[in-house]
Amino acid sequence: MDVVILAAGLGTRMKSNLPKVLHRIFDIPIIDYVIDTAKKINPKNIFVVLNPAIKETIEYLSKKDVQIVFQNEPRGTAHALLSALPYLKSDRLLILNGDTPLLKIDTLEKFIELFNKNSLDLAILSFYPQREHSYGRILRKPNGLVEKIIEITELSEEQKVLSESNSGIYILTMNTAALVRQIKENQNKGEFYLTDIVELSVKQGKKVEAYPLAKEDELIGINTRAELSLAIKYLRDRIVREWMEKGVTFYDPYSVWISPKVSIGQETVIYPNVFLEGSTTIGHNCTIYPGVRLKDCKIEDNVEIKDCTVAENSHIMEGSTIGPFAHLRPETIIGKNCKIGNFVEVKKSTIGDGTKASHLSYLGDAQIGRNVNIGAGTITCNYDGKKKHKTIIEDNVFIGSDTQLVAPVKINKDAYVGAGSTITKEVPEGSLAISRTPQKNIEGWTKKRREKE
Repeated sequence: MDVVILAAGLGTRMKSNLPKVLHRIFDIPIIDYVIDTAKKINPKNIFVVLNPAIKETIEYLSKKDVQIVFQNEPRGTAHALLSALPYLKSDRLLILNGDTPLLKIDTLEKFIELFNKNSLDLAILSFYPQREHSYGRILRKPNGLVEKIIEITELSEEQKVLSESNSGIYILTMNTAALVRQIKENQNKGEFYLTDIVELSVKQGKKVEAYPLAKEDELIGINTRAELSLAIKYLRDRIVREWMEKGVTFYDPYSVWISPKVSIGQETVIYPNVFLEGSTTIGHNCTIYPGVRLKDCKIEDNVEIKDCTVAENSHIMEGSTIGPFAHLRPETIIGKNCKIGNFVEVKKSTIGDGTKASHLSYLGDAQIGRNVNIGAGTITCNYDGKKKHKTIIEDNVFIGSDTQLVAPVKINKDAYVGAGSTITKEVPEGSLAISRTPQKNIEGWTKKRREKE
C-alpha cells in the first residue's frame, strides 16, 4: 500500500506566518502525527503533497522519510491526488490529511482490515459528529449502499438531516484512484473535489462502502486556532485516560498537559497544572506537585518533585526530593536520596547520592560528591566573563551558608568551609577553610554617631 498525505493547503485561516501543518500539538508538529501513524502500517511509500510556495514545510519534510510531491496550483483535493498519481507504485492507496493528526492506529488498522476483507474498490472512513463542522455528508441509497458524498454547502433542505460525515480518509485500488482524472471542476469553487470520486466509482459499478469506525475527536481537521486548541484538548484527554488505566493518579485530569512521548510509572500521583513535555520518563510511586514543568527528563522511582519546579534534560535518581521552586537546567544529574530545595538552581552539574542543597543556592558546572551539605546562599562562581570553569566538591564535605566557590576550584573530601567564605584555592582533605575578615566590635559607636547628628 502507498500512502498519500494531502498537505498542500495554505492554511490562511490560522492567521499565522507558520505553515498550518507545522503548528504544534504539545511539542510535536501536526504533520508528524500523521506521518507517524502512516508509518505504523508499514506502507511501501509515503508521499506528501505540498504547495511549492510553502518553503518552511518543504525544508522540514525534506529531513523526514517521506517523498514530497508538488501541487503547483491550488485547485482542490482531487487535483492534489492527481499530482501524486504518476509516482504511485502499489495496487492500493491510503489517503490521509496533513491537518488531521489524531487518528488512532487501531482505527486505521480496522479500516484497512474491512477494506481487504470485503474486497472493496473504495472505502470511506466516516463518523457521526457531535458539533457543527464543514465536512461533507454520506448519502446512502435505500438499500444502505453508499451513493455519493455531498459537500455541506450543497445539501438540500431534505439532506440536512444526514448525519454520517466524511472524514476525508479513503482507501482505493489504483484502478479506482485513476478515476480522479475524470472529476470535473466544481463551478461554485473553481476546484476539483476528491469527494466526487465516490459517485464516479458507484456509477461505474465499483464496490464502495463507508465505515463509521472513528469518534469525532480522532478526525478533527485543524484549520483555525480554535480547532488547534480543541485538538490539543482531545489529545490531552486521551493521553490522561490511558495513563489512568495504567495505574497513574491525577487529582485534576483536565489541568495537566502530557506529551505523547512521555512515560509514567504505576502508583505515581500527579497534581493539577503539571506540564510533562518531550520524552520525559517518570518512574513508579513518584509525586509531581502543582505547577511543575518537566521536559526531556528522566525521573526514577520514589521521587518527589514539589511545587513550581522546572527541569529540562535532567536525570533525577531514586528517592530524591526536588523543590519547591527549584530549577534544574540541562545536563544535570541528581543522585539517589538527594534534596534540592526551594530556590536552588542547578546547571550542568552532577550531584552525588545523599547530598543536600536545601535552599537559595546556585550550582553550575559542578561535580559534587556524596553526602555533601550545601549551605543556604552558596554560589559556584563558574563564569569569568569569557569561559565557564568547574567546581569539584568531593564526598562528605560541609559547605557553610553564604559561601562563594570561585572556579576552577576543588574541595577535597571531609573538608569544611566556614559560612561566609570566598574560596579561591584548593581545600585539602579534612581541612577547615575560612576566609572571613575578623570581626571587630567598636564599643559606644552608636552613641557617638547620634551625638554628631
